[in-house]
This record gives sequence, C-alpha cells and structure tokens, in this order.
Amino acid sequence: MAYEKELATALRLVKEAGVLALRLRKGGIEAEDKPDDSPVTIADRECERLFASGLETEFPADGLLGEEGANKASGSGRRWIIDPIDGTRDYLRGNRLWSHLLALEDNGRAVLGIAAFPALDETYWAVRDQGAFRNGQRIGISSITEVSRSVGCLNQINDAQERPGAGMFLDLASKFWAVRCLGGAQDAVWVASGLAEFWLEPSAKPWDLASLQVIAEEAGAAFMDYRGENTIYGGNAIICVPALVPVARWFLGLTSSYDGGHVSTPPAGS
Repeated sequence: MAYEKELATALRLVKEAGVLALRLRKGGIEAEDKPDDSPVTIADRECERLFASGLETEFPADGLLGEEGANKASGSGRRWIIDPIDGTRDYLRGNRLWSHLLALEDNGRAVLGIAAFPALDETYWAVRDQGAFRNGQRIGISSITEVSRSVGCLNQINDAQERPGAGMFLDLASKFWAVRCLGGAQDAVWVASGLAEFWLEPSAKPWDLASLQVIAEEAGAAFMDYRGENTIYGGNAIICVPALVPVARWFLGLTSSYDGGHVSTPPAGS
C-alpha cells in the first residue's frame, strides 16, 4: 500500500498530539494574539513541535510547513503541512470542534490527509486512491443532488459584509434546505461523510486545506478555490458533492446557471 509508513506515523503523531492538547487544556490555558489577530496558545506551539520532531525523525529528507513557524526545505520532493490546532478559539472556549490537521504533499500534490478531533474521539484520514475513513470505517458523500434538499456550511459569516459582493452569502444561503456552521474542518468532514453537501471557506491557508482536500476528494467530493481551480493555495475553498458544482460556480460568478441547468444571473458583486 502506498504511503503505508507515512500514514501509520501520522496517525500515531496525531494521537499523541491529541493527548497533549487535552492535557494542556485541562490545566487552564491562555492565548496571545498573532499579527493577524488570531489566537495562539502553548498547545498550538507544543503540538507543532511534536509533529515536526516526529516527522523529522521518521522522514528526515521531507520538508515541513507549519502554521506556527515550522519551515524546512524539502530534499525529497515531499513536504508535510501542519496545522497543530485548527480552531484555536474553539479550543480556548472548551468546546469539542477543534482539530489537528496533518497532510503530506508529494511533488506539489497533497496525497495524504488526517483531520483528528481528539475531544470527539474522531479521526478522519485518506490516502490518494485508497478511500477516506473515519475511525477505520470508510466514508462517502451524500447522494442528495438538489440544492433545495442540501445542507450548506458557510464559514466566516461574521465578516461577510466586509467582503466583496456581500450579498452573495444571503443569495447562496437561501437556496439550501438548511445552513449549519460548526467551523472549518468539522464542516468539511461533514461533507466528506455525507452529513452536509456544501462547504464554503472564504479565507484559508494551505495548512487549513491540505488534509481536507485529500479526505474530501477520496470521499467523492469536489474541491475548488474561488477561481474554480483545484488548489490549496488560492486562499479560499469550496468542498461540495459533484451535483452542486454548478451551484458553486454560479456563486463564484463563473457561470450563469445552477442546479440542474436552471438559468440565473450571477449574484450581485460577483
């Protein structure tokens, strides 16, 4: 099996990171603000250190890219992409929606991804061409094909009014049966496991997206940035069931049609 050692190592490390993060949270924790106003804690830094150390030991020629500063050039054409705690605000609040995100990029393509939610005792993972799994059980996308019956997860609604084309969110949200926003990685794995059909992330870094791209695509979902390209480097992302790709492209202003060929003009401001 391709990437067998890499997967086993990564799963071991996310389990260790989960134990560490839960222990640190029980002891009470404080945060500092980074230049972008996002919080960072000792748990973010210590978990990234755990990942970086473990990966360097097992795969010394591989590169590293981490949210909290891990950065190592690759000598193998491969790079590990690390988000030590995705959802630090959730972690600080004591809810269970935060996660560890770990991915392996091989020659510019994410080929292995893990999203672990220690407080929920759930770990999602995928390797290219080998399927997607949650706690060892294969997962797949929903069979729903109509937007009016779908669940949409639209992230970062809090600052939607400040983004270009602010009316786009309301136009899009009104087409779904329900809109639910649990935050980043949780919403994305909901799509991958058939609990939702559409996830919108208007602002994200590669470490937010690399593992989710692999998991979603191996589960059968489509992945694109706001230009309609299949990349984790566009600064944003949409994950959806293939039947809703026309809805995504309509929202992005890339087409004038959506949902089964019904024609509509793109949203204002697109």
